[in-house]
This record gives sequence, C-alpha cells and structure tokens, in this order.
Amino acid sequence: MSFMQQVGILYNSELEEARDVAARLGESLSTLGVSSWQCPAWEEDKAKQQVTGSDLLLSVGGDGTMLHAAHISAPANVPILGVNLGKLGFITELSTDEAVSKLPSLLKGAGWVEERAMLEARLGGKSFYALNDVVVRSTVARLVNIKTEINGGMLAVYRADGVIVATATGSTGYSLAAGGPILHPQSKEIILQPISCHLGLNHTLVLPSQSVVDLKVMAGDKGILSIDGQVDIPIYSEQSTRVKLSTYVVHFLKTHQPKYFYSSLKRKLRGKEQS
Repeated sequence: MSFMQQVGILYNSELEEARDVAARLGESLSTLGVSSWQCPAWEEDKAKQQVTGSDLLLSVGGDGTMLHAAHISAPANVPILGVNLGKLGFITELSTDEAVSKLPSLLKGAGWVEERAMLEARLGGKSFYALNDVVVRSTVARLVNIKTEINGGMLAVYRADGVIVATATGSTGYSLAAGGPILHPQSKEIILQPISCHLGLNHTLVLPSQSVVDLKVMAGDKGILSIDGQVDIPIYSEQSTRVKLSTYVVHFLKTHQPKYFYSSLKRKLRGKEQS
C-alpha cells in the first residue's frame, strides 16, 4: 500500500517532451491508486494553491524547472523528486524511465530526503527566496559600485559587474562560472562572490550560515536584483538588499547514495548528459 496519497507534477511547458512525460507519470500514478495534479512550473502562484496536502512533487524538466519547484514546495514543506530532461541535471535525480520504474517503491517510502538551504533577499520591504543565488548586478555592460557589509561591518565597495550571494546548491551554478568554490549540497555556508571585479576585494568569501549580507548600489548607479536567474527586480541608487539564510529549506527526495554527488561531479562538470 502506498504511503503517499497525492502527488503534484510540475513540468516545463515549453518542452513537448516534458508535457508528454508529465502525462505518462500521471497515468502511472492513477494506476497505482494515487491522485495527482499537474501544473506548468513557471506558474508558481497557481501551483502554490494546489500544493497543500500533496505528499510529493515531481519536477519534469531540467535544473531550471527544479528551481521553480523549490520556490513552490519550500513554504509547504513538500519534498521534490527531479526527473531530468536537461543536460547537466545537477539537482535533478532520475531519467524518465527510472522515475516510472521506481515510482511504486518511492510511493511506499523508498529513498531518502536531502535538505538544502535557501536564501532570503529583502528589498524595499519585500522578501524573495532563492535556492541557487541572489545576484546584484549592473543593468548594462558597465561596472557598478556595490557597497558590501557583513553583519553590519564594512567589507568593501566592489567596482564590478556584480556580486553573487550563493548557497551550496548554487555553488555549481553562476558562482562556479565566476570562479567560486564547490560546496557539498547539504552545507549551510554562504558564498560571497564578486563578478569580474575591477576594484575591491577580488576574492571569494565563504561565510558562516548566520551571516547577514547587505549590498547597496552606490549613488549614481542603478542595478538589477536577480533571484535564481529567473526573477529580475530593478534596484535604484542607494537602495540596499539584505541577504541571509532563509528559514525555508528545500527537501529533495533522493534514490542515489549520498556519495553519488562526488562520483558524478566530474562527469557533470564536463557537460555530459546524466545517464
């Protein structure tokens, strides 16, 4: 008998394959006696109205789809299982065939849950949540001056393309491309990474989990606040963004053993598709 009674299926609506896989998974769940609902992952508000009462979310697409799924699942504390249709699949878990074949056992409690940290960015009285990273960057192809404080203490004024604040999950994304380190996925530390820094402290900092980072766009400059590379909010001169670890966490349902992260890292960084 299944321990799970309702499963949500989030999918990349821009991919016909993702729509087909979502339908296939929905049929499999019905056969197993489990109710399900489906929604494009990009329609976060609509999905959040349906997620309450769900035991699991299936994310069908690539890592971008998983980021949307994280925003939807975290407030409801519902675990996510990623079905990979992308190339790298850093945070997706299974291929389509694996998902279908393992679904009966997963519904009965197989697998284990990995907890991932999220960030909260506060700008203008509103909070935004990120699984990968929060980025303050220039609006155009020019340098921007960003005053950076940690726990109320002055660190530097970066003259750079921008500054990345990343989680361990985000350490294999934009932060890595900008020269940052790779952290174990379950690490709670925060990465502070300047982008193409011209003046200032041109080094990556790995901060304790309780750190609070304030990023202020200096007078005469304008910027963009980017949340997981998917939501962009204008930042005006002298506006400050406060970034810290969120109280929300994301739970990923996993089938591979924890050591799989290390064994798969080299292959994924070389750009090979997940097998």
